[in-house]
Amino acid sequence: MITKTEKIWMDGKFVEWDNANVHILTHTLHYGLGVFEGIRCYETKKGSAIFRLYEHIDRLYSSSHIFLIDIPYSKKEIKDAIIETIKVNNVKECYIRPLVYIGYGAMGLYPKENPIKLSIAVWPWGTYLGETGLKNGIRVKTSSFIRNHVNSNMSRGKICGYYVNSQLAKKEAISCGYDEALLLDAEGYVSEGSGENIFISRNGVLKTTPLTSILEGITRNSIIQIATDEGIKIKEERFTRDEIYIADEAFFTGTAAEVIPIRELDGRIIGNGNPGVLTKKLQSIFFDIVKGKNKKYESWLTRVHNAL
Repeated sequence: MITKTEKIWMDGKFVEWDNANVHILTHTLHYGLGVFEGIRCYETKKGSAIFRLYEHIDRLYSSSHIFLIDIPYSKKEIKDAIIETIKVNNVKECYIRPLVYIGYGAMGLYPKENPIKLSIAVWPWGTYLGETGLKNGIRVKTSSFIRNHVNSNMSRGKICGYYVNSQLAKKEAISCGYDEALLLDAEGYVSEGSGENIFISRNGVLKTTPLTSILEGITRNSIIQIATDEGIKIKEERFTRDEIYIADEAFFTGTAAEVIPIRELDGRIIGNGNPGVLTKKLQSIFFDIVKGKNKKYESWLTRVHNAL
């Protein structure tokens, strides 16, 4: 269950959590066309800090642009609203959910002049796949559902309706006793998790799937930059699920999932069944960064109480 905070920002006003409602005929509720972001704010010794806030706002605008949604607020207004929402709710660490949705008006597939609305909610949210998974790794199942084809749904957008596909994959994996799902693309190559990007390490080379049929993850981008800075050889190339079976290490990345080891796929143990040396190194560097312990990446943090 979500841990309630006090207020949600809705179109320029703070609304009590329990009163943050929309009309039952809100267009996005019926047809799924809305865009959103998932962002994390971490507690550091210098106060709360939002991880890569500007990149997340840029992606929110990119998603909207792809789907011809005109956000009625500037990037600065959204940035300021996010920071104010954190302050108003007096949370030190939180998950941040900006949602751009098409409001009440015309029904049918073409929303005509329906208003474009924006909400921002924040709440405390721990590790998405559990502290045990973060420490020891998770069990993953290749889904019978494929990642949306690039000509049926455009992969660069973070769109509400796309996650029906992810929910089907996740429910299937959970029902089979696994922690998470892995989706293949329409050609049978590895795509991503239900809400994460994937990396594998084999023969000293770190690999991740290219931006052909996946969401352009911000944590994914961060790990690529960290690995490059650490002198780790990295490739963006397609690979099959059986290459994961024989990989030395594998892990997922995402705002919610952070950096989480994969210890098993489809009943095959990955490596020795424990988080690998490279995975633990990258995970450690990542958490040092988001906790404000690595000055090299200070530009990735937006300090909440110094931002306005």
